[in-house]
Order: sequence, then structure tokens, then C-alpha cells
Amino acid sequence: MRHCFLLQVRPDRLDEYRERHRRVWPEMLAALRDSGWRNYSLHLRGDGLLVGYVETDDLAAAQEAMARTDVNARWQAEMAPFFTGLDGRRPDEGFLVLEEVFHLEDQLSRSESDA
Repeated sequence: MRHCFLLQVRPDRLDEYRERHRRVWPEMLAALRDSGWRNYSLHLRGDGLLVGYVETDDLAAAQEAMARTDVNARWQAEMAPFFTGLDGRRPDEGFLVLEEVFHLEDQLSRSESDA
């Protein structure tokens, strides 16, 4: 399953946010991998709009697995000040998941099987 989500990074913290993601802690990387996060990427627009993409068999289960790790609690606490609109939630709890409405490979597979 593919998932895309949005968050808003504070515009005055963009450079520091980018820098933090150049050196994500090795234990955080391992926890994401071990929790089922695959092909995970973040894309940042100049005004702070953050678009995330992740593939996982079950997003809720992957999020719950991460929530049970100490490293995630530490990472989320350090990253929370970078974001707006969280209303007291951690960043990994406050993102808006978008509905996928098109995927090229899925449609190609369907059209090839219909032929």
C-alpha cells in the first residue's frame, strides 16, 4: 500500500529541518525499517509544505510499531517544534493522509489484463 501525507514545517526552520534529515539517527532508520516503513521519502516546498510518501502493508500498524519505540519518542519530541498545526499531537500523529486517486502501474496492469 502506498500512502502520501502532508505536514507544515515552520518557514523560519526550513534550513534546520533539512539539516536534521541529512543525518537521521541510525537507530531511527532501523526502527522505521523494522516497523515496516518502505520506500519512505519526504519532499519539502519552499513555504514549508511537507509531502511524505511511504509504502507499508498497514499504515496504522506501522505507526503503532514506531510509537512503541523509545527512539521514535525522542525523535518526535525533537522534531515537534519544527511544525505548525499539530494541536498538541506529535508530528507522526498529526499528518494528513491523502487519498490516492491514480497510480500509473495499477491502471496499466488493469488495462493489460482487460486486453
